[in-house]
Amino acid sequence: MRTRFAIKTHALMERYFPERRLFLRSDTDTRFIRLKSETQLLACVGGALVLSWTIVATAILLMDSIGAGNFREQAKRDQMTYQMRLNDLSRERDARAAEAQSAQERFNTALEQVSIMQSQLLDSETRRREIETGIEVIQATLRDTMKRREEVSAKLASLQAQIDGDPDAIASGGGDDATLEFLNAALARTAAERDQVVADAQDALLRADEMASELRLMEEKNDTIFRQLEEAMTVSVKPLDKMFEAAGMDPDRILSQVRRGYSGQGGPLTPLSLSTRGEEPSGDTLRANRILGEMDRLNLYRIAAQKAPFASPLKDAFRFTSGFGYRWGRLHAGTDFAAPHGTPIYSTADGVVVHAGWQSGYGRLVKIQHEFGIETRYAHQSKIHVKVGQRVSRGQHIGDMGNTGRSTGTHLHYEVRVGGEAVNPMIYIKAANDVF
Repeated sequence: MRTRFAIKTHALMERYFPERRLFLRSDTDTRFIRLKSETQLLACVGGALVLSWTIVATAILLMDSIGAGNFREQAKRDQMTYQMRLNDLSRERDARAAEAQSAQERFNTALEQVSIMQSQLLDSETRRREIETGIEVIQATLRDTMKRREEVSAKLASLQAQIDGDPDAIASGGGDDATLEFLNAALARTAAERDQVVADAQDALLRADEMASELRLMEEKNDTIFRQLEEAMTVSVKPLDKMFEAAGMDPDRILSQVRRGYSGQGGPLTPLSLSTRGEEPSGDTLRANRILGEMDRLNLYRIAAQKAPFASPLKDAFRFTSGFGYRWGRLHAGTDFAAPHGTPIYSTADGVVVHAGWQSGYGRLVKIQHEFGIETRYAHQSKIHVKVGQRVSRGQHIGDMGNTGRSTGTHLHYEVRVGGEAVNPMIYIKAANDVF
């Protein structure tokens, strides 16, 4: 059975691949190589396999080349889009910075106006008290004048009654005109005094009316100043309330802590004193004290804002390269700012330098301890300009941007930690965008 199958198979191969002989001839000899059907079949199959592998490999390489080209083009397009987006963000940041600078200037101007209006208010209050005192003096003088007028009128009536009641006694008592002349002179003096008293009383009434009118005008002016001050305080204080709340900081707790550190009293913001005569304070006094309280709150906010990291660590042009959050399963505890090598880095708030040197991973690092349990970190610096224990102010130059430590390029790694826990620094920077 096997022999018959082999014979048939050999006959089939002989049909398609007949036995061939390859002659090799030389000068002295002739030889040949016999190519059996099986050998020719194996050669054809091997050639077909090689050809197929070549076609498939060529197709794969061509497809990879086309795919790589498309990927590169897509990567270039994505890079251009990303760069355009970064440029847009940079322009938006510059516009916000310009708006913040303008808002800061408006805030300073408003604060100066508030100070001027406060001085005017105090001067007006002093003038009003002087006018009230003058009116009281005039009223007392008027009462004395009226009393004197009544006494003179009574005296004149008594003398007139004596003259009318017994004219003969007066004539017989003197025997001449001396007594009449004396009485006439006394009556004339009395009448002149009465007329003078009346004139003084009329002048006093006119002066009192004038001072009352002046007092009303001054009260209206004071009311206008009060309203302007109240509006200025509302416009200035409310955005600061929102700024601290947006940063997750309780405004009342922050102001209480600042007030404990600045507990001195006196100066232009001292509350208006109450009356020494035991009188209740006037409405204007209470109103002025409320405004002074708001101004004190504004000053405390100004102090607190200097001690919290609301500022940006860079003033030159930059772009954000990485934000706060988890990357590849690990927490990126800060925000990265990219800019040219050597770009100045500034402190974002008042504080004390607690570290200024090399730290693994961070490279050259500066740590600043601020109020309210806040710490800021500035990593990968090329050069440090502060030392441990040094007290720095907001906006002070503390170092230059570099590429030290575990870093893939020149940038600033900026962190904010509250109570040792890392928080997003952009919370503070964005909270201040609408105020400064």
